[in-house]
Amino acid sequence: MPTGKVKWFDAEKGFGFVTSDDGQEVFLHSSALPAGVSSVKTGTRMEYGVADGRRGKQALSVRILDDGPSVARASRKPAEEMASVVQDLVNVLEGTTRTLRSGSYPQPAQSKKIAALLRRVADDFEA
Repeated sequence: MPTGKVKWFDAEKGFGFVTSDDGQEVFLHSSALPAGVSSVKTGTRMEYGVADGRRGKQALSVRILDDGPSVARASRKPAEEMASVVQDLVNVLEGTTRTLRSGSYPQPAQSKKIAALLRRVADDFEA
């Protein structure tokens, strides 16, 4: 079975292309992806069967060998730096806890800042 890397894939349209190890481009439809997989990232390595479609070669029965590189993971902060970010977040949340225990919510502008901070830290962890 040939192998290659995803050149690009548009999840909304449900298709993309794979560049085989020998340089050929092969059409990839979402229906050829493994069960439970609806999209793949650029750079994902895969093994696949090939059939002649109406417009050229088409990948069939895809087996994912290796997920593509994560841009977010490559650019995330070092663990030591995240430790200080998390500590700062804990300090902010402790102040918020005091405000809530006194029977009120933080001011709307402060609430938005806290929510944005929580989302950002969550994104850094998820990367």
